[in-house]
Amino acid sequence: MARHDEHEDDDDGRVRLDKWLWAARFFKTRSLAAEAVSGGKVTMRGDRVKPARPLQVGDEIAIRLGPYEHVVSVRALSARRGPATVAATLYEETPESLAARTRLAEQLKMAPAALVYEEKGRPTKRDRRDIEKWRKR
Repeated sequence: MARHDEHEDDDDGRVRLDKWLWAARFFKTRSLAAEAVSGGKVTMRGDRVKPARPLQVGDEIAIRLGPYEHVVSVRALSARRGPATVAATLYEETPESLAARTRLAEQLKMAPAALVYEEKGRPTKRDRRDIEKWRKR
């Protein structure tokens, strides 16, 4: 029985960073969370950290997901992944981070769509003639 209690790490006040990120549903798998931490996408107080870094209540973490950056404060620890409603109680996003993400989302909505290339392969003879006409103008 004693050996089983050694593996219960979510009640001793510390949880691995990659486990917590997975439990808080920032990443779909724990390996993706560990990869993001190793790749510098997750920082604590501006410093790069390792996936096994012990996390405590009150720590502030910056998580970059795509173009967005979430700055969150750890409110509770969990090494188990549960429902999204429970995962949302594990952290609290700072108001500055929430405002910055909202501004960025608005900017991305207003940005013009990128040039879409239809992959049809090589241009046909007709396409080449149209391109030549367009170039001569």
